[in-house]
Amino acid sequence: MSLFDLGGKTAIVTGSSRGIGRAIAMRLAEHGANVVISARKPGPCEEVVKEIAAKFGEGRAISAPANISSKEDLRRLAETTNQRFGRIDILVCNAASNPYYGALGGISDEQFRKILDNNVLANHWLISFVAPQMVERKEGSIVIVSSIGGLRASPVIGAYNISKAADFQLARNLAAEFGPHNVRVNCIAPGLVRTDFARALWEDPKYLAGHNRRAPLGRIGEPDDIAGAAVFLASKASAFMTGQALVIDGGVTIV
Repeated sequence: MSLFDLGGKTAIVTGSSRGIGRAIAMRLAEHGANVVISARKPGPCEEVVKEIAAKFGEGRAISAPANISSKEDLRRLAETTNQRFGRIDILVCNAASNPYYGALGGISDEQFRKILDNNVLANHWLISFVAPQMVERKEGSIVIVSSIGGLRASPVIGAYNISKAADFQLARNLAAEFGPHNVRVNCIAPGLVRTDFARALWEDPKYLAGHNRRAPLGRIGEPDDIAGAAVFLASKASAFMTGQALVIDGGVTIV
């Protein structure tokens, strides 16, 4: 058996109708997992389900739309997955929000709360709905998609970076709590990736040119550059890894 074989496993991936989440869902399915596609809008979720069915077989994916700002939506997401596949083995908390671009001095309380609620509290909620069965089975992998922003300061996405730093600590704390039950919790920390979410950064020619000059690999990431890390963290290949953060940034943080 391959260390990366996910056959018979079921994964929830939030924010998986596009971008990094979609790439992760596709690669998890490619390695054998059943995948639950979740985002706010049903239509884009169904499109990903159809693509997985065409590539990897009917019944391998379902659509379960959910708004991460709604605790009840996230509860239903977990319940729907259990009803369809009978279990949840892998959870990838990928969905996030950033409604503000600018200095922290200009952010409204509502915007700051939305960032913290959607990027930290929502992860806590969904994990709380999924983790008990993993703890009972003494097996499971939880992956939080954070960001290198959680390791650095920024004059324009400071609140977002604060939330991503909190995600690192959320993973560490849960890893300590769940570790005795063989449930692992890790983070992925992408750098700048060509997604709609980060469009304000990579569509800025000056910012992009500066980024690429500094990056040892000389480019920004693509969604599929991140997906392999999720497969690794979901699989037996990472069985002795928990509470950690995999930085995938083209080398930006080393220079």
